[in-house]
Amino acid sequence: MTAPLPSLAEASRAIAAGSLSPVALTEQALARIAALDPSLNAFILVTADRARAAAAAAEAEIKAGRRRGPLHGIPYALKDIYDVAGLRTSCHSRQCLDHVADADAETTRRLEAAGMVLLGKLSTHEFARGGPTDVLPFPNAKNPWDPARFAGGSSSGSGAAVAAGLVAMAMGSDTGGSIRLPAGYCGVVGLKPTYGLVSRRGIFPLSFTLDYAGPLTRSVEDCAMAVQALAGHDPGDPGSADEPIPDYLAALGAGISGLTIGRARAYDIESGVDAETMDALDAACDVLRGLGATVVDVALPSRLRGDAVTQGILLAEAFAIHQDWLRERPHLYGRVTRERLTMGAFVSGAEYVQAQRLRRVITAEVDAVLHGCDAILCAGTTGGAPLLSDVDEGPFRRQHPVTALFNATGHPAIVMPCGFAATGMPLSLSLVAPSFAEARLFRIADAYERATPWNKARPPLPI
Repeated sequence: MTAPLPSLAEASRAIAAGSLSPVALTEQALARIAALDPSLNAFILVTADRARAAAAAAEAEIKAGRRRGPLHGIPYALKDIYDVAGLRTSCHSRQCLDHVADADAETTRRLEAAGMVLLGKLSTHEFARGGPTDVLPFPNAKNPWDPARFAGGSSSGSGAAVAAGLVAMAMGSDTGGSIRLPAGYCGVVGLKPTYGLVSRRGIFPLSFTLDYAGPLTRSVEDCAMAVQALAGHDPGDPGSADEPIPDYLAALGAGISGLTIGRARAYDIESGVDAETMDALDAACDVLRGLGATVVDVALPSRLRGDAVTQGILLAEAFAIHQDWLRERPHLYGRVTRERLTMGAFVSGAEYVQAQRLRRVITAEVDAVLHGCDAILCAGTTGGAPLLSDVDEGPFRRQHPVTALFNATGHPAIVMPCGFAATGMPLSLSLVAPSFAEARLFRIADAYERATPWNKARPPLPI
């Protein structure tokens, strides 16, 4: 079988050295997709002809001495809520089967400007809101470690594609954990950046004030490389921040001696994190101490308050986006999506305003915690990926994602593997830093990754 694609960093170095051809790398990716994706359903659309043409153009530019940067000639893929001019943006829904984008999303534009090679569009939960077993126009993505288990949502195809080695980097979106949960369940790295760091223009919204765009990758170094290309002010996105963009790769390998990590143990216990994950997080703290960091206990806002904020805002804003379609053609949604979106009709204006007011309070509380430490460590998921038959697909989840607090507060959060459950499924940790401190986040995550074997593990394919 065709080998898994190399990481972004490995491919970049090999292309720079002349030992790897963008054309050969793209053909390797297309061959692996053809071999494995019929079992994984990660891709909704494979743009093979476009990819081959882009790879040939990249190879010619590089040979002529016009290499655009470290990502030039490397394949990537997009969650199918991202616009690409001339391609369908289906949002994995019958509602949008005829929608063809007339312009690139800003993120797409930046990746294309960096010379990357688009392989296609990836499966998602419908409108980033539905469930993994909804009956939709395309099959749902499967977890490469075990197809009977949840791949995470809603960037399920992105997590599956990166974990299976179909692509080294895929773009996802995150409204309550939709980058970080697939990263955790599929054993890869996923970043929800600071609110405003990465443009959301040209990405179909779920929530105007809780949505984020970010990458899923094989390694922390890969993630930093991707964010270097993605970050920056976009006047076309009203939530975009005009902040200086540092060199995110500069501090990788510098170590973490002298840094302080806040362990949010009580938050994880309140969230129902299982014993295997708690043990893995304790072991991660031991690794960080061994690398010279100090680990202290910290107290985050309660899950009940965090859930009240995120769910009040998400329900109201998602309904505002979808209300016309819900009235005019509700039958075109999957059941889970329709029920979850419709619940927003019952959030009053007063409740929405109070949720936004409480959001400012809990954001200040997390800021206060981060004044006393360099980053916070907590669970990325409450355990290994559950069986699909055990996933809660009710209108209002019994358990909201452990990750959602930081969508409300805006702080950057990275999820990465930290071990394995007895089921053989990956376990994960999350690191959270002050706003716009992604460079610090990458430094800490990279130090942990270098000291542990977890990101080197790959699922037992073919499945």
